[in-house]
Amino acid sequence: MSITHGVHHVAYRCKDAKQTVEWYRDHLGMDFVLAIAENEVPSTKAPDPYMHIFLDAGNGNVLAFFELPNSPAMGRDENTPGWVQHIAFKVASMDVLEATKAKLVAAGIDVLGPVNHTIFKSIYFFDPNGHRLELAADIGTPEMMRKLDACKWDMLEEWSQTKKAPRHAAWMHEG
Repeated sequence: MSITHGVHHVAYRCKDAKQTVEWYRDHLGMDFVLAIAENEVPSTKAPDPYMHIFLDAGNGNVLAFFELPNSPAMGRDENTPGWVQHIAFKVASMDVLEATKAKLVAAGIDVLGPVNHTIFKSIYFFDPNGHRLELAADIGTPEMMRKLDACKWDMLEEWSQTKKAPRHAAWMHEG
């Protein structure tokens, strides 16, 4: 049993706190819930001014960002492919997914998808900070989820030994 009670917040870096708040509000409907700013980092006491913003991502989930004006320009881990690191948000239905895609495209945002992952469909796009975002609508059946649950440990063990994709759930991408 997990000792945690959920995710308090997830924090990323942003280029401009105001622009980030407005973008998430305008494109994903997230409310701006809190701002904290200091000239000294509380945990390390380093003299490093920051603006820490918090957005309501729904159902008690909080997405936060730090603007760090005295730090070098943002970059990304060049050893990790761009598709790997992303923030995935759940949406209520395929209708919401498709309507959001249309709204994003109308605003000039490049959107990939919907991509069919068998148990959910997703669209992908980037925020103004270069963070890859995913919106996902669940479409899997209880039987699909049972099949995936039944093989997860065998898949993990095989991967651990071979570093090759196990075929236990190949049905997800074979038709």
